[in-house]
Amino acid sequence: MKNVADLFPLSVTETAYSYSDYMLLMEKVVLENRTTGPKQSEEMNYYTKLNLARMQRLNKKLTITEELTNAINQIQIPQTWYILTEAWCGDAAQNVPVIAAAALPNPLITIKLLLRDENPAIMDQYMTDGGRSIPKLIAVDEDFNELFTWGPRPAGAHAMLLEYKANPTKTHKEFAVEVQQWYVGDKSESVQKELTAILEGLLVEK
Repeated sequence: MKNVADLFPLSVTETAYSYSDYMLLMEKVVLENRTTGPKQSEEMNYYTKLNLARMQRLNKKLTITEELTNAINQIQIPQTWYILTEAWCGDAAQNVPVIAAAALPNPLITIKLLLRDENPAIMDQYMTDGGRSIPKLIAVDEDFNELFTWGPRPAGAHAMLLEYKANPTKTHKEFAVEVQQWYVGDKSESVQKELTAILEGLLVEK
């Protein structure tokens, strides 16, 4: 179990967003016709608006499985789940609400969201295939011992991305629509199963 305290100084932990504050940030940037992060474009603004709508819908309609709820309820030590994200990220819009909703029943779990581009030192320790892919969940205990990580997307969606990168026969916008359709059909089942497996694995290790 590695200690990552040096990645999370007070300047980072005290400025992290709660999930409700992050939703307010999403609403704010949409109203201002912009997104989070240094890169700004009409395309990214468009995706940010879509993501806000998707997150709001998930916040209302999402159902957490009994298996994941049981695994969450068996957590008996205080811990913080840091999630690296950005408003323009489609994978974040689909997965962050699930993570937040899953953790909600257990008061020992605190959700804190960090903007990827404001925290490169953390992001660069949790890259995927050499890239700063988000969302990335890093769970730590009170002493900042890393408990587990997840992300940036369920295995099924990641396989689609790898296939697209290997053979990009469609535009990025067409691919984004295809991934969105995958998420709609999946109904958050994959991320919930993966989180359940991780948490149950930790219980077995004990």
